[in-house]
Amino acid sequence: MMLFVSFGYGLFFWIIGIFVNPFARALLFLGFSFFHPLGFNWFIPELTLVNTLFGVYKWQFGLFLLSISLFIVLKSWQRIFGVLFLVASLNFEIGKSLHTSKHKIYLSSTYLSQDIKWEESYRQESIKNNLDIIKKAIKQNYDIVVLSESAFAMFLNLEKQMMNELKELSKEIIIVTGALYAKDTDAYNSTYYFINGEVKVADKVVLVPFGEEIPLPKFFKKLINDMFFNGAKDYKTALFPTDVEIKGEVFRNAICYEATREELYVGSPKLMIATSNNAWFTPSIQPTLQKILLKYFSIRYKTVIYHSANRGGTSVIY
Repeated sequence: MMLFVSFGYGLFFWIIGIFVNPFARALLFLGFSFFHPLGFNWFIPELTLVNTLFGVYKWQFGLFLLSISLFIVLKSWQRIFGVLFLVASLNFEIGKSLHTSKHKIYLSSTYLSQDIKWEESYRQESIKNNLDIIKKAIKQNYDIVVLSESAFAMFLNLEKQMMNELKELSKEIIIVTGALYAKDTDAYNSTYYFINGEVKVADKVVLVPFGEEIPLPKFFKKLINDMFFNGAKDYKTALFPTDVEIKGEVFRNAICYEATREELYVGSPKLMIATSNNAWFTPSIQPTLQKILLKYFSIRYKTVIYHSANRGGTSVIY
């Protein structure tokens, strides 16, 4: 898969490199930023501007590329035109504060290996560790505790004893945790919100290509699932993002990959709770890239993101 992705994006840059004219290269580079093969949108070149003084909107990135092209083509004093476009691409909203939650939120940060996460022999220890995190947050007087994606490696709604224990604990602290959800013969990647003895389930909306769904016609989908996933079916999804009200504040729910997709920011939510399991990708730069992507969407949509992750990435992003 790494070779496939590398070859694909390498082809993009090869096509851009065919053209000598800087303006043609800039236009193609900007154009490719709109192209997301198989629904995978992590090629966003304007991410390079996230931690700079420049803006990250497409039009600002376009002006930034135009200014570089003008610097290359023009000579001496004429380069002032390049400076003008560079100034126009600045982010003039730097320093403006966003609305953060009034609640004290504990974000768990765990380092559990994917090799043992779903092992039956590790199940009880994993449950104990999760409960210890919740009890620690209660002891430290937090209002909300957020555990990572699939923190409970099980179909949690089928585990009545565990559900009852979490409901009881939620009378002392609001618990947000990732786990699978079973409905008939379908499986969902979900987030459970335990609030004052009640539970609300938020299902994932956008699945990971080739991880949670095969974005190919039915014949190839079945072939790949049979070859690599023991005949398992794709996960099912919710039709729309889920908003959860917690003590007067509304949080948009997002699970890992979908927190880096436009669909989850419809309506520009002020607050978001995102959970991830990055154990699939470590050791790699994926947690760092994910964090930059979350920062990019936070800037664009003015959203404060409370992100709890396993194996890197836990932080408040705004």
